[in-house]
Amino acid sequence: MLGFQFIKSQPTTHLMQFRGGKLVRQGAGLSFFYYAPTTSLVAVPIASRDAGFMLELVTSDFQSVTVQGEVTYRVGDPSRIYKMMDFSLKPDGASYASEDPDRLKGRVVMQVRAIVQQVIQGLPLRNAIKASAEVARAAQAQLGSQPEIQALGLEILGVSVVAIKPTPDIARALEAEAREANLKAADDAISQRRMAGVQNERAIRQNELDTEIAVEVKKREIQETQMEAKAAAMRRQNELRAEQMSADIVLENERKAFVTSEAENTRQEAEAQAHKVRAVMDALQNADPRVVQALAAVGMQPGQLIAQAFGGIAERAERIGQLNMSPELLSSLLGAGAGSGAEWRRE
Repeated sequence: MLGFQFIKSQPTTHLMQFRGGKLVRQGAGLSFFYYAPTTSLVAVPIASRDAGFMLELVTSDFQSVTVQGEVTYRVGDPSRIYKMMDFSLKPDGASYASEDPDRLKGRVVMQVRAIVQQVIQGLPLRNAIKASAEVARAAQAQLGSQPEIQALGLEILGVSVVAIKPTPDIARALEAEAREANLKAADDAISQRRMAGVQNERAIRQNELDTEIAVEVKKREIQETQMEAKAAAMRRQNELRAEQMSADIVLENERKAFVTSEAENTRQEAEAQAHKVRAVMDALQNADPRVVQALAAVGMQPGQLIAQAFGGIAERAERIGQLNMSPELLSSLLGAGAGSGAEWRRE
């Protein structure tokens, strides 16, 4: 139609229209008619894009490793990139006029390679294969500050490193070494477990011995305490016995002293009585017996007097032919011993 065409872009495409070398319009998701013979169109995709990479690098100990990862980026400033790379469309408005849009991915990956290679070359193999997160952080931090990335107006959304692998031979060697180390660690763990078991058994046995010793010591202390208590009781008993013996000895001495004193008093009293009797006998030796008898009868009871009379009769029995006693006299003598009713007759 006389060279007029219609174009419609997506919201993820920044479309720019140039006419006569001047920018006429630009924006995302535009749609308009244009005159194809005098119009140039530039379509810059502004959506995020992923660029995978697989790099063959060398570590600090000259070992080859393969780094596999992915970088996510987007065109943040379309006004910069169209000046450095050709994003113009063909006259049909459907395809690009050059291969620069496809080469953008390679340029980003090349920048990633430079950064990752610098990090990997500073690490030995053993550290490098475990530094995926470290490499990814370094690449993301440094990639956004690269002059080429900034000149192209790109934004780095993220860098991820999936794996860092050595060559198959080195991997098998490391696996064998790790396997041996793991087996050795397992053996060491078994040995440590056995040693721990032996030590625990030794500790248990030691605790049992300590407990037995403590029990024996406690028993000995109890026995010593009991023996001391028995000894104290025996000493107390001996002291009591000694005190009792002392008291008995004192009492016995007092008894002896009392008996001796009583015997002495009795002897002295007997001597006094004997002296008295001797004095009386001496006084009565030359006296008339009848006078003595009369004196003896003084204060006697009637029964005693009657008994004395019978004694006198008995002394003269050879002179008495017959003695008669009335029942009343006998009753009085056996009863009250009164002499008022006595009747006796001597023939």
